[in-house]
Amino acid sequence: MNSDLFLTAAQAEIILRELPCWQTSITVRPLDGGISNHNFMVTMADHIFVARINGDVPAHGVLRANDAVCNRAAAAADIAPKVYFANSTALVAAFIAGPPLASQLIPSAANLPRITALLKQTHNTAFRLLDGPVAGFWPFRVCRQYARFLAAQERQSSDDLTAWMRLNDQLEETVGQIDVVLAHNDLLSGNILDDGQRLWLIDWEHAGLGSAMFDLANLASNNGFTADQEARLLELYFGQPPGPQQWRQFRAMKCASLLREAMWARVSEIQSALPFDYRAYGDRYLAQFADAIIEIGDSIAPPR
Repeated sequence: MNSDLFLTAAQAEIILRELPCWQTSITVRPLDGGISNHNFMVTMADHIFVARINGDVPAHGVLRANDAVCNRAAAAADIAPKVYFANSTALVAAFIAGPPLASQLIPSAANLPRITALLKQTHNTAFRLLDGPVAGFWPFRVCRQYARFLAAQERQSSDDLTAWMRLNDQLEETVGQIDVVLAHNDLLSGNILDDGQRLWLIDWEHAGLGSAMFDLANLASNNGFTADQEARLLELYFGQPPGPQQWRQFRAMKCASLLREAMWARVSEIQSALPFDYRAYGDRYLAQFADAIIEIGDSIAPPR
């Protein structure tokens, strides 16, 4: 099934109710806050699930089969809710009784070690538990794909796209080679849940084989880390204070994360009918990207 975010919530609910996984009657309640899919809480007898309704999204490189494989590996590593059912239209997972961790609380002294541990489990343990075909996630390739899409739609100036892709190439050169891990790649605060006892990672649709450093930079850029908090994150992850090369890679990946999120919003503005202001969201990330490019300064690779 191709992406169909032009479904209304009512149409998505019809698809949900017709899924073959339900063994008895269900009750359904829409969940607010999603900006990529139609989300519902489903109760079946004494079991509660969260269902995401949407097909593959080629423009974003989202494949539901990959989503399920990555989520199942993370669940086997005990860092994500168990997948109850998945097909090309939907993913149904166990409901976690806890709210998202507020963005401002993520870099706190209490929470940052717990989140860093989740990322290590993703990159190492869940990586080894992958079972089935897995997509790759390379942010620089994603941005190039977005640029081609936006150029074809004639919805972004060619000067903007040329400038963004020049910087994209330079950032990729600055990052250089990486060690491949299973990365989540979408570490918004809404995807980190706190059930009062522990943290969980949800929404694995952008997960794939990629870079640990991108996850670290993505976490920091999406949640407003200060420079001191970024240094603490890197020290917690690598077990020692970051050196110059790690800082260069991190800052380049931070820029890549901001550009990717901004371009994601530009593409979503065209594709999605969900009630969300993608233009303002993208503008916010573009402004942060411009600031981060200035911050990276001479550590960015020179133009070729």
